[in-house]
Amino acid sequence: MALAALVVFGWLATAFAGGGPENLLLVVNPRSLSSLTIANHYVQLRQIPPGNLVFVPWDPSREQTDVNTFRNLVLLPVLKAIAQRHIDRQIDYVVYSSDFPWGIGLNQDSEKFQAAMRQAAQKNGGNEAASPQIQWPKQLTLTGSLTGLTYLWQPVLSGNSGYFDLRANRYMRTATVSPSEATIGFRASRQYGPRGEVVATGGRQYFLSTMLGVTAGRGNTVAEVLSYLRRSAGADGTKPPGTIYFVQNSDVRSKVRHFGFPAAARALNGLGVRAAILDGTVPLERNDVQGVMMGVAEFDWKASGSTILPGAICEHFTSYGGLMRKNAGQTPLSEFLRYGAAGASGTVDEPYSIAEKFPSPMLQVHYARGCTLAEAFYQSVHGPYQLLIVGDPLCRPWATIPKVTVAGVKPGDVVRGRLELKPNVVLAKTASGTSSPAEAPRDAVDHFELFIDGVRRTECKPGETLQFNTVDFADGYHELRVVAIGPPPIESQGRQIIPVRLANHDRKPITVRLTNPSPRANKPIVLAVSSPDSVGVVVFCAGQAVGRVAGQEGEVTIPANTTGTGPVRINAVGLGPGGPQTNVLAEPLDFTVE
Repeated sequence: MALAALVVFGWLATAFAGGGPENLLLVVNPRSLSSLTIANHYVQLRQIPPGNLVFVPWDPSREQTDVNTFRNLVLLPVLKAIAQRHIDRQIDYVVYSSDFPWGIGLNQDSEKFQAAMRQAAQKNGGNEAASPQIQWPKQLTLTGSLTGLTYLWQPVLSGNSGYFDLRANRYMRTATVSPSEATIGFRASRQYGPRGEVVATGGRQYFLSTMLGVTAGRGNTVAEVLSYLRRSAGADGTKPPGTIYFVQNSDVRSKVRHFGFPAAARALNGLGVRAAILDGTVPLERNDVQGVMMGVAEFDWKASGSTILPGAICEHFTSYGGLMRKNAGQTPLSEFLRYGAAGASGTVDEPYSIAEKFPSPMLQVHYARGCTLAEAFYQSVHGPYQLLIVGDPLCRPWATIPKVTVAGVKPGDVVRGRLELKPNVVLAKTASGTSSPAEAPRDAVDHFELFIDGVRRTECKPGETLQFNTVDFADGYHELRVVAIGPPPIESQGRQIIPVRLANHDRKPITVRLTNPSPRANKPIVLAVSSPDSVGVVVFCAGQAVGRVAGQEGEVTIPANTTGTGPVRINAVGLGPGGPQTNVLAEPLDFTVE
């Protein structure tokens, strides 16, 4: 574990800009059809590169586990995969599909801390039984969330108790709820000092983390998860016209955040986003809910008669909103998602009404300023160790998204030798049809990044060109992604994805086809592959090898229930006799599994 920590600390220092599909690692449970299916759809919706998926096996029936098991069987494999795949310079989000343990028991780390304190008391000749330092604070309850502990990966990996600190999150904006409080985009490379400032060394680093869905216990059905993910993807950049509601009542769950409602509402209205403070428990008969923050133990959204609009963050302060086992009591976060929210959160253990464990009302302000859903959440909670966040981390309804144009290559081009690309942007129109200039001003973009097959290769400033030598890559299909990174502090992204075929090494094309035209999840999928002059073929699905053929042609059988249902993409590589440069890459085969 110590060796792995050193590896991870080393590569994070070189990370670059984040905020898009190239910066997200999707963790999938290959033992769960639900996890595979949700991942298939999310990959298509968000255009996640195949190399950004990692498969971590987990028993779907185990909704909770202990912290040592989480460290060894989930967190470490994820961190190692990032380091080994040469995407260490770009990952900012670690996102779980479904059927992973939403609750992590922390007794092992708390017992270790208390044992160390007792040893220190004995060493100093003190009375260990009477030492108040040895008594674990009851407010720091001993269940953490999957997403909170992934975000706080540094202290969790080391096994110390730092992640219990209710000021552990230094990315949280340090002012309370001032409308002028800064909002900044997230980068895993940045180190944050004790006042939230970015420092060169000695700071803390994080990974933004959510679950796409919880499909066990009190969670959502797969169909519900897919529905809200589709809605959230369609909300990007729409500048939605709905209203964000702050609902207040005499319950302590509500009162603890009342002080922040007026300032957040003023800040939203100043941005041109409607906000309203209501008395009650839930918005009633409102058809424009673009977001809501409430404080109530139980509610029935359907009975409220209100409508949640695409892209909305909906959240309520209560003890067991994130406790997802059946019959846990109180209304779970999944109720908001069932009716179309893009994201919701709740604690997985008794939080004792401590405001630092929940998002502040500034959550909605950071979101309305153009941040992604995950950025908005983590900028608004001081101590996220037991906050479970579920939904689409990349959703960004209020972002100004640059539309990328690229001169020098077109989709489907056959390319040889050196390639020089000149990127530019125009500002995307809003859903209301507001006009934008034909070309954005130069200061609308900080820089452009070039990704080849999902891996970041180079960057340039506006007016410059992106250059690379295609001779360094194997022949066949490749995917170029030119990503525009907007100006600080939000750094919103836009992209153009350009498939091309490289032809420098005289390799003949490789073909892949289905032999069974209507694939189903419960039956094997059979593929016929042909790669002239190859010594073998390797077939990949979602970035993992699923079959091999010796020689130039043959069949590959993918076992039943391996791919999940929904959109599936197959990639194949014909192996050349002279190493990777002599390989040839097939055009992807896309099909739907029923």
